[in-house]
Amino acid sequence: MPSQREGGQPEPGQGPGRPVPGRKGQPVRLRALDGLRLLAALMVAAYHYGGRDGEIAEAWGASPREIFPTVSPYFSYGCLGVQIFFVISGFVICMSGWGRPLRSFFASRVSRLFPAYWAAILLVTAVFALPWVAFETVSPSDTLVNLTMLQQPLGADRVLGVCWTLWAELRFYALFALFVVLPGASRQRVVLFCAVWTLGAAVTDAANQPLLDLILMPNYAPYFIGGIGLYLIHRYGHDATAWGIVALSFLIGQHYAVAELWHRPNPDFFSYRSTLGIVAIVAFGYIAVALVALGKLNWANWRWLTVAGALTYPFYLVHEHLGWVVVQHLHRTLGMPALGTFFLTILLMLTLAWLLYHFVEQRLTPVLKRSLSAARVR
Repeated sequence: MPSQREGGQPEPGQGPGRPVPGRKGQPVRLRALDGLRLLAALMVAAYHYGGRDGEIAEAWGASPREIFPTVSPYFSYGCLGVQIFFVISGFVICMSGWGRPLRSFFASRVSRLFPAYWAAILLVTAVFALPWVAFETVSPSDTLVNLTMLQQPLGADRVLGVCWTLWAELRFYALFALFVVLPGASRQRVVLFCAVWTLGAAVTDAANQPLLDLILMPNYAPYFIGGIGLYLIHRYGHDATAWGIVALSFLIGQHYAVAELWHRPNPDFFSYRSTLGIVAIVAFGYIAVALVALGKLNWANWRWLTVAGALTYPFYLVHEHLGWVVVQHLHRTLGMPALGTFFLTILLMLTLAWLLYHFVEQRLTPVLKRSLSAARVR
């Protein structure tokens, strides 16, 4: 979940490349990208609260399909917000890593990801340990492993359901750092990175090699690569090669999205997503980031979008599991109507996200970043 603070506007003296020109030649912050990130997070929240079964059905006391009979089929598409996140991540990480030494890139990523993540792990663990909360937490040992963000490859239970996307992000950061940031970013090197990763991911899928699948992530690679291609367009303008990267990544990405989410109509399944609907939402993500890349959304320069972008990551971390607890308390204990519970839960999770941003991220992130960026004394 990259931060616009890192990628939207270069900080003085450490910009990732030439600044994005505004109408008067001044750098502009890509606030529309902040808004798109929040929209993707709200899509995922709608999916978790009303577009699937599982623990959320226990919280509601019934399947969300019964609670929201009209809109739950649409909420089920909200999981595609993750694909949009990955496209944004490719764009922002390429921008953030351009012209930055490896130590600085590492410090920016660690300081961005971990403070709110650690706070979310501890908060969810503490809430789930309360005697009146019906949902079970993981073992103390697995909780400690979760603090590393490596719980999936180590086979530990997850404290946060959404952390699987962070594991994908970490692998992307590692690949980008090794093959682009370390040798030094250039247009030719980034194009080669996209081409080799695309071909390698396709071969991995055909070869059925678990280790290569773990490293090259064929299911998710197209979205990161598409975002990188869109950043090349943002940086250099219209370019046939960059547009080719974007087009190829979209064609492959929609294939994986359909393969993962489409099934024949079946009344035993929670929902049915049409092929056209899946492709349309993936296309929306690419088109929206493309409009940002081309400067077509520079008019959306409202300050509140910066706040929205800042809240997205902590909201994404806490909304699912703590949302179960809030939904159960509001709807089943207090008897609040389902629609009011839905919107109030989102509002409460956004409020909690603001608290995490203000009291955790704003205080710990700069300290951690300075500590990791400082040169070692020999």
